[in-house]
Amino acid sequence: MTIKGRKLTFEHSLLSITKWESKWHKPYLSKTEKTKEEALDYLRCMCLDKDVDPTIFMAIDAQSMKEITSYIENPMTAITFREDNKRQSHEIITNEIVYYWMTELNIPFEPCQKWHFNRLMTLIHVASIKKQPSKKMSKKEAASQRMALNAQRRAKYHSNG
Repeated sequence: MTIKGRKLTFEHSLLSITKWESKWHKPYLSKTEKTKEEALDYLRCMCLDKDVDPTIFMAIDAQSMKEITSYIENPMTAITFREDNKRQSHEIITNEIVYYWMTELNIPFEPCQKWHFNRLMTLIHVASIKKQPSKKMSKKEAASQRMALNAQRRAKYHSNG
């Protein structure tokens, strides 16, 4: 089989995942191995070029596939997270869950749904951390705060305590 070569542009994004899940009716981000047909179809969903002959995806060589996989796995960010006490979630993550998180965290769909997916997930992670209430005060900090409040009240009411 001979296929005319062509340069393709790919985008690993929430939109690509949405297209793939719409066709396959299962979560893209699951740990289960994808069939060759499913993996090739994800390339089709990632492809930004129009009017691409579907057979071209079957002709992608091992080196190009390695580059695409490296691109998909790239964190696309400089931030790192401390992973102390991080519990593993058993929630099945689909594109709808990610859109829900974006809604809850006031992350605009445009342009973020077209960002590299790992970059979007990092933004969601950062936004959820920043949205959490501040940590509980230590006993020493709480005692210090009570002492300061008591001192203010004594001064206000001219009391000795």
